[in-house]
Amino acid sequence: MNTLNSISRKDFLKNSALAMAGLTLVPVMISAETGDHREFSSLNKKQMFKNVRLETGFQYEEGEVTRTQTDLFCVEIENGKISQILPNDLATQAIDTKGLLMLPAFKDMHIHLDKTWYGDRWQAVRKRSGGVKGMIALEQEILPEMLKNSTMKAEKMIELLQSKGTGFARSHVNIEPTSKLNSLKNLQKALQNKKSGFEAELVAFPQHGVFYTDSASYLKEAAQMDIDFIGGLDPYTVDGAIEKTIDFTVQLALDNGKGIDIHLHETGESGLKTVEYLIEKVNENPSLKGKTYLSHCFVLGKLDKTKQEEIAEKLGNARIGIISTIPFGNLVMPIPVLYKHHVNVMTGNDSIVDHWNTFGTGSVLQKANLMAQLYGYSTELMLSRSLKLATANILPLDDQGKQQWPKSGDEASFVLVNASCSAEAVSRISAVESLIHKGNMVF
Repeated sequence: MNTLNSISRKDFLKNSALAMAGLTLVPVMISAETGDHREFSSLNKKQMFKNVRLETGFQYEEGEVTRTQTDLFCVEIENGKISQILPNDLATQAIDTKGLLMLPAFKDMHIHLDKTWYGDRWQAVRKRSGGVKGMIALEQEILPEMLKNSTMKAEKMIELLQSKGTGFARSHVNIEPTSKLNSLKNLQKALQNKKSGFEAELVAFPQHGVFYTDSASYLKEAAQMDIDFIGGLDPYTVDGAIEKTIDFTVQLALDNGKGIDIHLHETGESGLKTVEYLIEKVNENPSLKGKTYLSHCFVLGKLDKTKQEEIAEKLGNARIGIISTIPFGNLVMPIPVLYKHHVNVMTGNDSIVDHWNTFGTGSVLQKANLMAQLYGYSTELMLSRSLKLATANILPLDDQGKQQWPKSGDEASFVLVNASCSAEAVSRISAVESLIHKGNMVF
């Protein structure tokens, strides 16, 4: 079937009405066969939305939160910011959201936008052998071919994330002798093409080890480019040296004013030693506090309860965050313990249809739902608190039910979902009807 190149009469009338309300939308062209689409929305200086459902407080019965109170408001956006929140009856010409619930836009804080088969032909995961080093060998074989159209595939994956309500991601990008800096350059092109509706921070990721392959020189070069974090991968398993690899990573981050985000899959003694050594280095270099993260960090799920508490307290004091994909089965992470010690916990999809995994959906709201199920967060209060996993810790109401988002001056990045409140949105993985990124309607 051919791509639609003209706007229908129905869409013309719809867009004309939106234009009268202050929002100009140029049509989105969609292929009925492939679902491919391009964004052509444009941002005017001021927009008004009416019948926006916002959370206003909690309702209590015998001291327990039993319901989340909401009301309808008019929300004005100007220059990518929320300029005013007005009583709904003051709305005149405005876009009618028909009572949809407004929540903070979602954030995927661990994903690999640079290497995927999504948007290309389907491929399942191959049988694995040789552990992480076996996967390194596989990547060295397949990456040259994957790189040929990696910009297009990254754009397709960004569109998937947008459709699930995500307008921001932290993407790890391969930096190693096979890809050199090409994976980074190709992803930067995709991000440039999508900049009106999506934003990302990038991690220079030595997927093939810092020293196991000669990645150090490429990492040094990448650190001077437009990246935000220095990454890492299982320093003992891959490089055979915890201190050497962590010292290199820490120094590179310090020298270039970057943060740190290290993949740590190791579950034994080496995993624990890596966590403890990173805590030590961050405490020695306080400028890294709040800028250092451990992704996965599966070893936490293997520690006894006493050790979990001890390490969680140390992580909280060092302000080292944990980025978890919320594994389940034989490994359940101690996320409630991390929260207890004020550790910054965030989540992401990690892989979406690639040679590591094919089960990524693109939805971090689904991750919040999974966390709630795993830890029994089934009450109104705890379901509403679970939303923070999808929003990187932004919640409409604080723990006492006081409204804290949105406020005048906040960035106009939000989703409109078909739910009555946050708790329902998490419990039902409610459908995302629209994503607005910095005032720009992109989905």
